[in-house]
Amino acid sequence: MRAGQDVLIRGGRSRRGGRRALAAAVLAAAMALTSACTGGGDKPSSWQGGGDGGEKAPKAAATISEPAADAKDVPATTAITFTTTEAQQTAVELKDSAGKVVDGTLAADGKSWQPADALAYAETYTATVTATGDDGKPATATSSFTTMAKPANQVRVTSFLGDNQVVGVAMPLIVKFGRAIPPDYRDDMQRRMTVTATPAQEGIWRWISPTEVHYRPKTFWKANSTVSYQVRAAGLPLGDGWYGRSDLTVDVKIGPSFVMTVDNRTKRMTVTKDGKAIKTILVSLGKKSTPSSSGTMVVIEKLRHTVFDTMEELGPEEGYRTEIDYAQRLTWGGEFIHAAPWSEGVQGRTNVSHGCVNVSMKDGNWLFANTRMGDPITVKGTERKLQNGNGWTDWNMSWDEYVKGSALPYEPAGATGDVTPSPEPTA
Repeated sequence: MRAGQDVLIRGGRSRRGGRRALAAAVLAAAMALTSACTGGGDKPSSWQGGGDGGEKAPKAAATISEPAADAKDVPATTAITFTTTEAQQTAVELKDSAGKVVDGTLAADGKSWQPADALAYAETYTATVTATGDDGKPATATSSFTTMAKPANQVRVTSFLGDNQVVGVAMPLIVKFGRAIPPDYRDDMQRRMTVTATPAQEGIWRWISPTEVHYRPKTFWKANSTVSYQVRAAGLPLGDGWYGRSDLTVDVKIGPSFVMTVDNRTKRMTVTKDGKAIKTILVSLGKKSTPSSSGTMVVIEKLRHTVFDTMEELGPEEGYRTEIDYAQRLTWGGEFIHAAPWSEGVQGRTNVSHGCVNVSMKDGNWLFANTRMGDPITVKGTERKLQNGNGWTDWNMSWDEYVKGSALPYEPAGATGDVTPSPEPTA
């Protein structure tokens, strides 16, 4: 203030008007200072304008909680977790150190964002979350982080099925791991295993063993539907310093509904295709000493010609070594559908097999030509029940029992409305 007064005096103004001039100078200086505080230039997103004409900050706000800013050794499977307030729209962008945008998906609850694929190892990324409120003004939050180095211990992930295979309506999706997955890590793995069916169908993953997990729908797959499943294991911690080696994506097609039902009382097989009975076949099942299993099984493999050899298992008195045509495996224990010309005279009347479903050469040929891996067969009324695990026995248990094998709680489709169960084909 003194410096200002001296300047005014030196400017030749009279002392008589000095007080008025001084007041004007002070007011001008104050206005100049205010202008410097509220004029152009960048403003933080939390800034609130003050005074007439001041610009207000965005109503919305965003905060990134994970990964934390400047975090190191972040898992390659990390998701971007964040919170927003008063946001009408939320957008997430992730870029690598070269500025390349990473593809990903915003979670349904709007609280996290998952990259479509595992991130590169030892790479720096920058996440930006933009929240826009009903005032149309965006607020942003950013976080830069560096992913972990490539791990030395990696678990291999494989699929039993390959791309473009056509399978039956009872085919389970089968994923295997090169190392046992500890129970505490199975839920994390299962969260990253997704199945998309067209049309939509309700289903769930079930852990068959520490190294194998299956997926089946609530009822048989809808005929002629398409199924894609993805396992995003790359970089995922799987216990004891082991990590998933790579991601896996498989696309398959479901064929027509081809369902076989065998009744021990009548010694007949009824075949339905797309819900319509098309053929009745005479059969001979296992004799009393070696009964066939009652339950729902699935065609595991098809062998046009093979040899059954039970000499080591049953000994020279009961064992046999026989050439077999049109064999279709149903259990790991050795039950098949196959042609048995030696029992054609009693098929439809008497059980004489060692547990297999015997049919004639003609019917065996017809079945072999029309079935595919994953087609179901249900045997009823025999002396022995099918043991779960003896083959692909996913359909030999109720849905309520099946979901108990999931590492994640089962949420019925009706609770979310995302899928509609399909009716099971009538056998």
